Amino acid sequence: MDLTARLREVLQRRRPATVHDDGAQRAAVAVIVTGDVQPAILFVKRKERAGDPWSGQMAFPGGYASPDDASPAATAERETLEETGLHLAAAGERLGALDDVYPRSVHLPRIIVTPCVFAVPSRLEVSAGPEATAAVWLNAGDLMAAENRRPFDLLLPAASQSFDSIRVEGFTIWGMTERVLSQLAGLLTP
Repeated sequence: MDLTARLREVLQRRRPATVHDDGAQRAAVAVIVTGDVQPAILFVKRKERAGDPWSGQMAFPGGYASPDDASPAATAERETLEETGLHLAAAGERLGALDDVYPRSVHLPRIIVTPCVFAVPSRLEVSAGPEATAAVWLNAGDLMAAENRRPFDLLLPAASQSFDSIRVEGFTIWGMTERVLSQLAGLLTP
């Protein structure tokens, strides 16, 4: 069974955990998986911007919910189009959602992120939008491989802190994005 078929099956029979916090902003990201023989997942590298706590990081396409968005999936679709040019409503299939995630640091804004999983047939053409410096497809097998997991040390105001990370093709994925990938890997592990 291919990766997208496995994800479709697993996500249809589970109910994602949702987080409720009236004081937090809502956001959504698109976890986009290809149906290729060598499946890939789409990421963006965020632009470096003053005041952006996620500046320069690798992330799934996504962002803050708009009052016009009917659902987290609609937010993920809109943001993916803005950040990569990929029109998920036309080219993708929504498979389901993963558990909500939120920052674990008091130094970050209060935000709850819903990861929405989509499938596309192949590595469709993408390009970085105005909020990103790159839009890249990374091999799913490499992202899930234990040998690509390493600690990532970050200098914080009080001290240095180590985080779980995944390093693939010169990119480091950590924080909430790494936690979403770990959820995905956990669903696929028997």
